[in-house]
Amino acid sequence: MENKYKEDRPWGTFEILHEEDKLKVKRIVVKPGKRLSLQSHQHRSENWIIIGGQAIVTLEENQIPLSPNQSVFIPANAKHRISNSGIEDVVFVEVQTGSYLGEDDIIRYEDDFSRV
Repeated sequence: MENKYKEDRPWGTFEILHEEDKLKVKRIVVKPGKRLSLQSHQHRSENWIIIGGQAIVTLEENQIPLSPNQSVFIPANAKHRISNSGIEDVVFVEVQTGSYLGEDDIIRYEDDFSRV
């Protein structure tokens, strides 16, 4: 099922580019100075491919700087977040795979927008 759903968030936007059983593809934009919550997912893994900007990915205890054309794999249950400390948008593609891909499969540990 093709789905071009876009949603604004306090840190930027995400757009669902494609969705089917056990697969979802999003285009995500993180505004300068913003970051997503430190979170994990029980039912899905994610692959993040950086398209633009300079990102810092927190994966468990590691800080991973990523530039365009670089990627990182986020296993299910791993604590993770992406940050943009630069002056241009961080744009990345997120490929989710797993048995359940709903937005409610998020466990938040820290959040700059009081969503914990």
